[in-house]
Amino acid sequence: MTKVIAAINMTIDGFCDHTAGVPDEELHQHYADLLNNAGAALYGRITYQLMEFWRTVLENPTGEKAMDNFAIAIDNIPKIVFSRTLKSLDWNTARLASQDLEQEVLQLKQQPGKDVYACSPSLIAALTALNVIDEFQLCIHPVIAGSGLPLFKNISEKITLKLTKTKTFGSGAIILYYVPIK
Repeated sequence: MTKVIAAINMTIDGFCDHTAGVPDEELHQHYADLLNNAGAALYGRITYQLMEFWRTVLENPTGEKAMDNFAIAIDNIPKIVFSRTLKSLDWNTARLASQDLEQEVLQLKQQPGKDVYACSPSLIAALTALNVIDEFQLCIHPVIAGSGLPLFKNISEKITLKLTKTKTFGSGAIILYYVPIK
């Protein structure tokens, strides 16, 4: 069975903002490797549109190996986008979800293959509420944003997690790997 993993960057005060982190070569390479070994990435409209930036890096490489590798990895991974407003996508490795979030993800979990990563705050919150996330990979950046989008907005029930490992980066960012205790 395929695992559903929530993978997100956030600030030390709990806000999700892809622009507030400390992206460096080591972190970009970590996420390039993660995507190269994943079966699919799940995005909401806003995060998907942010990720389209990487298409420009494909067309005009930066010369920074890890950034360019990440651009290749995100281009190659199948992307499933959940949106009420987008009617079509022009990224050849992306498709709009054909079912609602719960049905689509439960169907993905039943298939053999590589892990599926939920990469948008709204999807992670919704999938958490549906109790279908198998692992959380929370990358905490050494930044206090002061405001922004909290990751677990609208989660009303207590969920207990077990820390299974950590990964520390030279930038001071740390990934905390948690599994739900069921």
